[in-house]
Amino acid sequence: MNKLVINSYQDFEKLIGQQLGVSDYIELSQERINLFADATLDHQWIHVDTERARAESPYRSTIAHGYLTLSMLPYLWNQIIEVNNLKMMINYGMDKMKFGQAVLAGQSIRLVAALHSLTNLRGVAKAEIKFAIEIKDQPKKALEGIAVFLYYFD
Repeated sequence: MNKLVINSYQDFEKLIGQQLGVSDYIELSQERINLFADATLDHQWIHVDTERARAESPYRSTIAHGYLTLSMLPYLWNQIIEVNNLKMMINYGMDKMKFGQAVLAGQSIRLVAALHSLTNLRGVAKAEIKFAIEIKDQPKKALEGIAVFLYYFD
């Protein structure tokens, strides 16, 4: 997969309103879900108890934490884009984020991203990235929203 290469604010500016790319799929395995549960101390049974989930959950399976799905965004974003000539990049915020469908253990997700808007804040590029995290072979998206990044170009 070829990454989109951005070297300047002007490179970004040409892409406003366009799709930037689509990542590869990554599986949200039960092992990854368990590790996330350990890292966040969120061991709710719908995430980690496979037998109880099979018997009692409406999904008949454990599901990934919503925040695990969201936390995959930087990894998937880095598959789509390479931004050069930076002093730093900061995650600035999330807008209009909503979870659309649970991700079952073992399902795979990918990121689809478009440049919603770009603002020059005294030399800092504020990029608003409209994103969707899709679940392989499912019509509804796991997560949608706008991620806001600040890019400090050299």
